[in-house]
This record gives sequence, structure tokens and C-alpha cells, in this order.
Amino acid sequence: MKIKSGQHLMLVGDSVTDMGRQRPASDAPSEGFAEQLGHGYPRIVCGLLNAVYPERLIRVTNAGNSGNNIRALKERWDRDVIANHPDWVSVLIGINDVWRQFDSPHKPFNHVSPEEFAATLRELVARTLPQLSGGMVLMAPYFMEPLRQDAMRRRMDEYGAIVKTVADESGTLFVDTQAAFDAVLSHRYSGMIAWDRVHPNVIGATVLARALLKALEFDYDREIPPA
Repeated sequence: MKIKSGQHLMLVGDSVTDMGRQRPASDAPSEGFAEQLGHGYPRIVCGLLNAVYPERLIRVTNAGNSGNNIRALKERWDRDVIANHPDWVSVLIGINDVWRQFDSPHKPFNHVSPEEFAATLRELVARTLPQLSGGMVLMAPYFMEPLRQDAMRRRMDEYGAIVKTVADESGTLFVDTQAAFDAVLSHRYSGMIAWDRVHPNVIGATVLARALLKALEFDYDREIPPA
């Protein structure tokens, strides 16, 4: 598994990462083993890392903020990410960048174009990678709509492709969350996973956690060494 002993994994993003996390002060990152991490994928990731790799003492923090697009993420990046000195940073952003184009078409000032999204993501990765002893994981935004011709699904796929391109260019890990959900959606109706096709219940949160841990080469079957 890529995360080494004593390293700090920070999960950054929007409401899908936030998921009701507790805030120790203002919007500072949260950590803990229960409600502090919210009820989304960060809690599952933290639980599995500490259950399967207990001797590594891996620290997991949740720096998700509901409503964030990549502009808002950039504004708080130095305060919430760089200043907390993580070893690994996982980023799941882009859903609101796309969603606002569809639920608020009359507010173009809230829309983030593909060009702005790509340039901002490249900037954040370039500024952050040299400061990490571990690395970065870029997670594609997703929309739990199996019909690929759906307008918002098509647009989300476009932004997901941007994330993959930036990951390939920078040598960071990439998680295709859309592909992970598509596999489940071939068997289950999206309403069973997310009422609005975005905010996941425990099934969707587990899909995200599993996809992220797979990229980190997590070994579910490892034997825990004796103390």
C-alpha cells in the first residue's frame, strides 16, 4: 500500500467529501473515528486504513466544504491544505462546476468553463506536489446517470477527462469514479445510491472509498503483523 507509516492523508473536495463533517474551528479540516469525518467516503477510508493497517498509524483528515467548485477550493487551498502539511492529498472536485451550468443557467458568473477548470487544477497540482512526501490522487467528478447521452452526464464526462489529463501530465494517481459508479449502476437504479444522483448514501460512499483505496494499492487481505 502506497501510504507509509505515520503519513497524513487529506481528503479535499465539495459536499460529497464534506458529508456533514464536524468542524473544530471555522472550516478547518476534521479528523476522528466517528461523526467528525462525516458520513461519506472519508469515514470509510479512515476506518479501513486503521482496521487493515493499524500499525502504520495513518492520519486521515476531511477538508471537504459543501458547495465548493474549483474556484472556491483554490481560495482556501493554502489555508486548509498546504498549511496542514499533509503527505498525501486526494482531490474530488468538479461536480458543482458542472452542476451550476444546469441548475443555475441564468447565473453564468457561477459557471466554471472547462478551460478555467483545467488551468486551476493544473495550478493547484503544480504548487502542491513538490511539498508532499507521498503524492496526490485526482478523483474524477461523476454523475450517477447511466444514460451517457444525458446533457449533464456528457458535460461531467468532459470534466472527468480533464482530471485524467492533468493526472497523466503530472504523474499523479487518477481515480475514475464515474466508471466505478457505472459498474454498480448496471445492476442498481441510481436512486438507491443517491437521491439526487450526486450525494451518495452508504452504498455510494463505499463505491468512492473502494475506488480511492484501489488506486492506493490497498490490500484487503493482508495479514496484520504481530506487535
